[in-house]
Amino acid sequence: MCGILGTLPSSDYHLFKNALDTLTHRGPDDFGIENIDNEVSFGHRRLSILDVSSAGHQPMQNDDKRYTIIFNGEIYNFLEIKKELLQKGYHFVSTSDTEVLLKSFIEWGEKCVLRFNGMWAFAIWDNQKKQMFLSRDRYGKKPLFYATVDDKFVFASEMKAIYPFLKRVEVSGDFSWLKHNIFQYESTDKCLIEGIKRFPAGHNANFSKGKFTTYRYWNTLDHLIQVPKTYNEQVEQFRSLFLDSCKIRMRSDVSIGTALSGGLDSSATIAAMAHLSNNNDSYAEDWQHAFVAAFPGTPLDESKYAKMVTDHLGMKSTFINIEPLSHWDKLEEYFYLFEDLYITSPIPMISLYGEVKRNGVTVTLDGHGADELVSGYSEGILESLWDAKFNPKSIKEILQTFQGTQFDDDQFSKNDNLNLYTDYIIKKIGKKVLNRDFKSKDQNHVNYKKLDNMTKYLYIMFHETILPTLLRNYDRYAMINSVEIRMPFMDHRIVSFVNSLPYSSKQGGGYTKKLIRDAVDPFLPREVTWRKSKVGFSSPIVDWMQNDLAEWFSDTVHSESFITSELVDSPKELQKTIMDIVNQKSNDFVIAQNSWKDLSPYIWGKSILDRNYSLK
Repeated sequence: MCGILGTLPSSDYHLFKNALDTLTHRGPDDFGIENIDNEVSFGHRRLSILDVSSAGHQPMQNDDKRYTIIFNGEIYNFLEIKKELLQKGYHFVSTSDTEVLLKSFIEWGEKCVLRFNGMWAFAIWDNQKKQMFLSRDRYGKKPLFYATVDDKFVFASEMKAIYPFLKRVEVSGDFSWLKHNIFQYESTDKCLIEGIKRFPAGHNANFSKGKFTTYRYWNTLDHLIQVPKTYNEQVEQFRSLFLDSCKIRMRSDVSIGTALSGGLDSSATIAAMAHLSNNNDSYAEDWQHAFVAAFPGTPLDESKYAKMVTDHLGMKSTFINIEPLSHWDKLEEYFYLFEDLYITSPIPMISLYGEVKRNGVTVTLDGHGADELVSGYSEGILESLWDAKFNPKSIKEILQTFQGTQFDDDQFSKNDNLNLYTDYIIKKIGKKVLNRDFKSKDQNHVNYKKLDNMTKYLYIMFHETILPTLLRNYDRYAMINSVEIRMPFMDHRIVSFVNSLPYSSKQGGGYTKKLIRDAVDPFLPREVTWRKSKVGFSSPIVDWMQNDLAEWFSDTVHSESFITSELVDSPKELQKTIMDIVNQKSNDFVIAQNSWKDLSPYIWGKSILDRNYSLK
């Protein structure tokens, strides 16, 4: 897990090194720069995880120095691939996955990526053909940005490493659309800064003779499978896939742990790790590190469930009380490091992974991806009403499932079943009549058309909206602290399997994510496995605005720079909304969260636009 930077043609070493060092947080352990025949500059900041010796140094070259690679990510099945390459006569001088990746490319060419189980953004320079190959993993777990400035092509793990090469750092012409579509833009090439583009997930590219061409190598719809016919067999297959996914993600030469919320997904992950270890089927010895973010006295606190899990597994956990005032003076620096916009404050997440690093842990296995894959969100649950085809029993069960996920707190509103159902059906029919129902970029794919309504909704959520945004966020939250997150639910084998299942295998009996619950039930306390309410990892924004941060919010929205900000829509209206919450005239979580979202562009502008990025 690292940070990469490259330019074609090459750049002055001093200027390039300064740009590369903006990624030090991604790779504090080592750095390397190769300037190859004035054709290309490759730079790498290393976070040492596999083969922490100098043998894993990057940029890495093959024996005759024809090929040079810079790589950010992990190839979890590198041992299996290495065994195959050894049989073909290759030799290795390191125990790193980077060397396996490079020699896989030499052996299989660009199709090597289809053999990888992992997450990656990498570039390989072929000094004989004078061309570069770029690739980003199937779902975009690892970031990659690029820009063309005059005749120079620049790419990097984060936008900040590209800023110094731009003539000026200015707001994108798409900024208004981006800030109003926070969950839509991550799967596009649009960025908040003018001139920078996002390299697409599941794509490869070639750069040759000044020409940059991309092509898609992965589409989940091309990899759907024949699933077992009975639900019990489906559960068994999912359990087997999930355990193996965790197993290969426990390969590490440094300490590993988990960010444990107390919810089903992170609990399932740590329980699977414990099961593998107890059965001597784990690659890791030092893995028993659980970190729990706590929000005492707020409706978002799940720490008691996390403690149930660690008590059940017989392991200790580290509880971190998230106190915003201890971090708020770093807010603008965090926004600079985070680079993008989101609906909630980054403080809790950055704080959590900061504590992970302070406790000597560099890798976590976390539960991301399960909600989007198997329907953990309220909206996805309701989409199965269309699949129920007016069956009263199924409709009742779906509505009970939905209600079970809702908060029982005055910060959150609830509707009765009849209103929920009629409102959904009327809106759904209207959308279909007007041709405004949700649409995927892959909606014309023959296999997309075969998916049921809920699975189509989840496909979009997983590949195009919610999950790409969360992947971007958690890469930043963790890498700001030099921590790598691995995500067992996002193993491509699991994604293909679950997308091949009907909606009825994903929820039932009044429960969301029933497939996961049944699969991990033998490993967890029932209070956690079969708990219906869902919290999610967010900021208790109402409590903060009315207590710890009341003065900061008041001062901010009354400042002259806020009132005159061109990045904020209707500053005076937003000021009133925020002050109503601060003064406890309003207590609505959704309104408070939306007010943070609307305020964020102002903080982002102060953090990003007011800096000096000159490398001179």
